[in-house]
Amino acid sequence: MPHKFFSDAKPPIAPKMPETFTQLGRSRVDEYAWMKDEDWQTVMREPATLRADIRSHLEAENLYTQTVLEPLGPLKDEIFEEMKGRLEAEDSSVPAPDGDYAYYHRYRKGDQHGVFARKSITNGDIDTGGEESIILDADLLAKDHKGFFNLGAVAQSRDHNRLAYSMDTKGSENFEIFIKDLLSGKAQSTDITTSTGGVVWAADNQTIFWVERDDNQRPYAVFSRNIDRSDAPRLVYKEEDPGFFVSVSESDSRAFIEISAHNHTTSEIWLIPASAPHNDAKCFAPRENGREYSLHEQGGYFYILTNADGAVDFQIMRRKIDAEADAAWESYIPYKPGTLILGLEAFEDHLVYLVRENALPRIVIVNMESGEPHDIDFDEAAFGLGLKGDQPYESRYMRFVYSSPTTPAQIFDYHMDSRERILRKTQKVPSGHKPEDYKTERLMIKARDGETIPVTLLYKSDLDISKKAPCLLYGYGSYGITISAGFRTGILSLVDRGFIYAFAHIRGGMAKGYRWYLDGKLEKKPNTFNDYVDVGRGLCDLGYTEEGRLVAHGGSAGGLLVGAALNQDPKLFGAVIAAVPFVDVLNTMSDTSLPLTPPEWPEWGNPLEDERAYDLIKSYSPYDNIVDAAYPPLFITGGLTDPRVTYWEPAKWAARLRDHQTGDEPILLKINMEAGHQGESGRYDSLKETALEYAFAVTAMAAR
Repeated sequence: MPHKFFSDAKPPIAPKMPETFTQLGRSRVDEYAWMKDEDWQTVMREPATLRADIRSHLEAENLYTQTVLEPLGPLKDEIFEEMKGRLEAEDSSVPAPDGDYAYYHRYRKGDQHGVFARKSITNGDIDTGGEESIILDADLLAKDHKGFFNLGAVAQSRDHNRLAYSMDTKGSENFEIFIKDLLSGKAQSTDITTSTGGVVWAADNQTIFWVERDDNQRPYAVFSRNIDRSDAPRLVYKEEDPGFFVSVSESDSRAFIEISAHNHTTSEIWLIPASAPHNDAKCFAPRENGREYSLHEQGGYFYILTNADGAVDFQIMRRKIDAEADAAWESYIPYKPGTLILGLEAFEDHLVYLVRENALPRIVIVNMESGEPHDIDFDEAAFGLGLKGDQPYESRYMRFVYSSPTTPAQIFDYHMDSRERILRKTQKVPSGHKPEDYKTERLMIKARDGETIPVTLLYKSDLDISKKAPCLLYGYGSYGITISAGFRTGILSLVDRGFIYAFAHIRGGMAKGYRWYLDGKLEKKPNTFNDYVDVGRGLCDLGYTEEGRLVAHGGSAGGLLVGAALNQDPKLFGAVIAAVPFVDVLNTMSDTSLPLTPPEWPEWGNPLEDERAYDLIKSYSPYDNIVDAAYPPLFITGGLTDPRVTYWEPAKWAARLRDHQTGDEPILLKINMEAGHQGESGRYDSLKETALEYAFAVTAMAAR
């Protein structure tokens, strides 16, 4: 029987125009390939150029979804107001000291994007600041861009007289760069319009570095330009391999401009002295297939976080700064299996690194004079921990953020010698929050191959587990990305309504080390999907929930996850939320024109050259494995200008799912015609999207 809140509206019928694709002696038919605009690159920059028949179909899909979900309006609004009520209307980041100023971002009441401001300080002490000066009003900028607005970089020059900032007004992640004179208040465009958004200043306060996208939306080259002269942009570095992305940043001490060329398994760094920005870039160490590294200079050495020499969970090595590119690296913090080193920061007198053991993070600080290390310990069963990275190189303080599923985020400045913690900020929940009203559990659920999967649960303390509660099961499981067990105010709207919120720390992430990632990619990718299904089944077996009371939720590669899990076990789920889902894997990984395809072959395999990769991807790609089944209700979202998961993937998937739906539940598609991968960009507008997803989940479960 259909859920009581769904209308009798009929979904749009997508025309079928079968097209046959043949590669490696294998053929497949795609009846919905027509949904991909042949000139998609132009659509990314100019959405109005979308082919008329495609636009008509997407608009029909949106109208159908709007009609079906219209009865959810009051619940969506209620959840939105709850989420909004948990955010401070007037909130501010902790000021970050830089020279004689401290910089921060804050929201005024009603702000969607906020303002960037600074105040003068003495000796880096942010507690003795002067009057505030607003250096950029993002909400004022956004007023001229009603459809979409996203601010990229906001970077002050080293003499604090100029500000570089970038804006994306299409959702395509092409950013235009502007320079603002902080003395006069005047801003002007640099006519750089297809950057990735980041801007790095050289020490001369005149030269900026940025990354350009090519015609296929790939970040492929670093340019520099002296903004005080009319010189043309100077090509600093160009990547010839389409499988590598390019980025630019500055080193910990700001002595170097760092150019990184990387894919998911290999990296290479080129360096330019920040004091000599017109010098040629020099390669620190040539790329070696499968070797990753990052650099952090301290005391005449580059400390290198790397997986070199078989250090699966990474180690820290070092090399003299002035050594030749082929000089050997020496071990500093040896590789320890099971102890994953996640990040490294260098200070004038200290090294700080973040590790994860047994799915929990830990911070280690090393006094470089004495060589003595010490840890910062925490007591909760599950928590999230992160290095903030916004203290100066010369500082004796490092900054970190701590939270747990029940505990709001706390930001600390930690004195690395005295070990004193200064609480700089505690996340406030204006509408009220009592940690004791909630319970967190960490489970280990056995997968079908005997591996144990960590699962973090959050639910109300007074929830009667024996009644088999509805459960939203969130997962990702790709690129090594790990879902931290941190505090999230939004999910409380589900938990307060009797849901269990479950995070499945499946293979493909790094919850149990780098090996956990390797065991969920390439030929082992099916482990990711099996783990997710097995966690869902395990939660049912343990009595937390039951078949049909699970809501599958994932976005991007997490959309692939829930799509593959749905094909594998459609009866397990009572509803599915797939946000910008990467579901047309075989077609996307076979299309070299798409931005992410060559760089992501190390993650998924290359079906253009490798028969085994083709067959494996074909075996799990959600779009290619839909069968006749009584599918639960699905809510699928996408963005017209999304360069990561192109709009036609969710559109094709929705159409083919309907072809094979033997039940009565609706398959809903909502394409944001004015946004990309991240959806709405405003502080409150983004909440409305989440509120609708949660209203869908609550209603679907209430109707069972």
